[in-house]
Amino acid sequence: MIKDVLVHLDGSPRDEERLQHAEAIASIWQSHVTGLFTNPTPDIPLVAPMNGGAAAAEIIVSLSEESKRAGDVLQKNLTGRMARLNVPNEIRRLDGTPGVLSNEIVTEARCADLLIMSRPYGSDGSERWDAAFEAVLFEGGRSVLVVPPGHRPPDVIRRVLVCWRNTREATRAVAEAACFLEKATKITILTVDPDQKKGADKTEPSADIAKHISRFGPPVEVSIAPSEGRAIGEVILERARRASADLIVMGGYGHSRAREWILGGATRDTLSKSEIPILMAH
Repeated sequence: MIKDVLVHLDGSPRDEERLQHAEAIASIWQSHVTGLFTNPTPDIPLVAPMNGGAAAAEIIVSLSEESKRAGDVLQKNLTGRMARLNVPNEIRRLDGTPGVLSNEIVTEARCADLLIMSRPYGSDGSERWDAAFEAVLFEGGRSVLVVPPGHRPPDVIRRVLVCWRNTREATRAVAEAACFLEKATKITILTVDPDQKKGADKTEPSADIAKHISRFGPPVEVSIAPSEGRAIGEVILERARRASADLIVMGGYGHSRAREWILGGATRDTLSKSEIPILMAH
């Protein structure tokens, strides 16, 4: 059950999209919504050299004060908007450099059931939070609901597409999506390019996960799709449109390079192009 919904706010026009999704989800489970307002402050080494003397110090102080004043205005507007939500809510503010904010968003996400963020890797201003999205996905331990630009939430999430691979990441995504699966009216399990090596029991790919998910109640359909040279993300989105899916559930794949996580190609491709909300977990 989802009882704590955390929604990322940054004072941009896309806050409204995320808040609508947060309210729609919270209304189903009588959840509490926390608006997490992140107000970036100047990254000091980037705006002034450390040995810049009094002039540099003056620039730093001026930029910091300007950032705080701008944040105050945005927070006031957001507080007024959240007061109109029909669910219990509060607003929480974080000030800091982008790197600091990414770490703090991770900490906040660990104390919620779900974090709602805008679709990353765009060119509409939301890309400044790409690093924060990756940090939450790979280090937060909870799922992220990714909202595409301009997407309004449906009254009910009826049709769910589950992208299945026999991996820990896909398993985590299914577990995090349990509440949505229970409320669905139809679930499609999609496997792209399944491993042709069958086990000793000769079961078909996805048979066991289909049996498990069917116990949530809704009818389950298994779809096997060969990519045939196409990008996996393209296949996923085509099948999601064909199923009229309200939600895509998938694992977030990547690899670690030193202390930095890099998203896998199929994961990034699906995220950056999807017009359907994605529930993703790692």
